[in-house]
Amino acid sequence: MLIDTHCHLDAAEFEHDREQVIARAQDAGVDAIIVPAIDRHNFSVVRQLAHAVPGGAYALGIHPICVPRASDGDLEMLEREVEASLGDPRFVGIGEIGLDFFIPELKTEAMRERQERFYAAQLDLAVRYGLPVILHVRRSQDILLKHLRRRPRIGGIGHAFNGSFQQAEQFIEQGFVLGLGGAMTFERALQIRRLARRLPLESLVLETDAPDIPPAWLESGKRNEPACVVGVAAVLAELRDTTVPQIKAATGANALRALPRLERCLAGASIG
Repeated sequence: MLIDTHCHLDAAEFEHDREQVIARAQDAGVDAIIVPAIDRHNFSVVRQLAHAVPGGAYALGIHPICVPRASDGDLEMLEREVEASLGDPRFVGIGEIGLDFFIPELKTEAMRERQERFYAAQLDLAVRYGLPVILHVRRSQDILLKHLRRRPRIGGIGHAFNGSFQQAEQFIEQGFVLGLGGAMTFERALQIRRLARRLPLESLVLETDAPDIPPAWLESGKRNEPACVVGVAAVLAELRDTTVPQIKAATGANALRALPRLERCLAGASIG
């Protein structure tokens, strides 16, 4: 299966042509699109969108960039929404959550502590309900790992991974697969491309992060979209000296293993 494991299909950039974007993904052979939430304001939106897209699935969580405006009440609401979604075959986990130590306003001591508190609370939520997580990993690999090691093995997807090989191995030891997307398609992205070549194929999944992180072949200003995951698969196949069908088969199986509820979602629907 060809799965875009991370796509913000609810973003405003898709407001005027979302149906055409979905149709292009279908025509390109994309079998599933996972849409993660970022805060309380789009919990219902990503759920509704996942149900409207053949092969659509969703995750619920509070993104680190949304932590400054989030409250403890948002965490309580998240738990209520998770409980209400457990019977929904389109619901696959907790996400997008994590830590961002790149954006300047998120790097202050107070905001780092606040991010960690929200991250830890959402990991605990994942443990309580036996759910995997979709992690935002940006200049924060070691602190993310510190919190993961303190809990029973959770597993999930390390989205847009760009750490060292040793850090990648540690996430894999914690039950994670690592997402590769548009950044990998640039020849200058030496570290990511080394990871793409060296890491075990069973530890990798494909993503677009659309509309963000456009691949190398898009002209400046052009929007990324889920159909681009086809090209991401082709680049990974080239880097690993294998075939696109082998990449699709392996990364699709990896996504199903990392997000076990996804298999139930796809049993009755496919976008392709």
